[in-house]
Amino acid sequence: MLMIIGADHLGGIEKNLYDHGFTDISHIRGRNVADRKKINIPSNTALIVVLTDYINHMTAKYIKDQAKAQGVPMIFAKRSWCFLAKELSRCGAI
Repeated sequence: MLMIIGADHLGGIEKNLYDHGFTDISHIRGRNVADRKKINIPSNTALIVVLTDYINHMTAKYIKDQAKAQGVPMIFAKRSWCFLAKELSRCGAI
C-alpha cells in the first residue's frame, strides 16, 4: 500500500500512480491538526509519501516518527507529478 499524506486533492497524481502500477493508495489530507488523529499506518504499507507544500508541520513530524518506529520508508515531495516521480524513481519505487 502507498500512503499519501498532504494536499486536499491529488488531481492527476493518483491516475499517474495507478499507471505506474500502484493499486492500493490511501490519502489523508494532513493539513489540519485534527487530521493527525486519522493517521494510522497499516501493517501492509510499503511507502509513505508526504506532500510537503500542503501539510501541517506537527502532522509531518508525527507521521515521520510513526514511520520510523514501524520501519516504513518515506519520501517527501511537492504536490507535483514531476517532483513526485523524481523522488519515487530515486527510491526505486518506479
